[in-house]
Amino acid sequence: MAEKKVTTSDLVEMKKKGEKITMLTAYDHLMASQLDGCGIDLILVGDSVGNVLLGYENTIPVTMDEMIHHCRAVTRGVKRAMVIGDMPFMSYQASSEEAVRNAGRFLKEAGVEAVKLEGGKEVFKTIKMIVGSGIPVMGHLGLTPQSVYKLGGYGVRGKDKEQALKMLEDARGLEEAGVFSIVLEKIPAKLAKKITQQIGVPTIGIGAGVDCDGQVLVTHDMLGLFEGFKPKFSKRYAEVGKEMKRCYRKYIEEVKNKEFPAEEHSY
Repeated sequence: MAEKKVTTSDLVEMKKKGEKITMLTAYDHLMASQLDGCGIDLILVGDSVGNVLLGYENTIPVTMDEMIHHCRAVTRGVKRAMVIGDMPFMSYQASSEEAVRNAGRFLKEAGVEAVKLEGGKEVFKTIKMIVGSGIPVMGHLGLTPQSVYKLGGYGVRGKDKEQALKMLEDARGLEEAGVFSIVLEKIPAKLAKKITQQIGVPTIGIGAGVDCDGQVLVTHDMLGLFEGFKPKFSKRYAEVGKEMKRCYRKYIEEVKNKEFPAEEHSY
């Protein structure tokens, strides 16, 4: 019997019960199937694929076709978790009509269950149109990487009173526009707690404190695959990158010294 898929209504129920929601990123079939098998609630195919796998300096260059490609790989490996496709830069900003078409591609071509897009008041109309077409939308406030040039870097958002009030208003507006949840990235924990308490949809924090309804990390960060990049908000659960390098060096050494392949590896 197939496992029951996590749905948007499940997430709202989890918030009501105080049950924490778990989300991690995946960009390929193998990692997605591992996460799903371990019981993760949500899998985000983030535009962070640009930094993590594609070698871009930031998320700006990531295209719709690249996102669809990685989303397809992920959905083929998932049975239970909800898969969310991250709408890349300029896939929804030009017009609401284009945004609806691109959001539809995520569902039709890649098989995801929802999309995520960044922004506050400026995207309310777009979100209403996407949701109105039957596509669930996750919002994203705080540090919004697609606006890195506009914001002038990757610093904490919502530290002053004016920013905090605007973010709270944006969160309420996103809920009214129809989002099923909101990512809160790199904002003060007290502000995240206030937003979480004042809206009815779940909040998913990343560098936003323990009081959010759920948490998300970039899987490659928490595994230690990037040895030189250690954001404060990401806990290292392993040092997989170092272990991989050890294996590579051991293989190279054994081949050079004619230790591999041994008799048991030969026909």
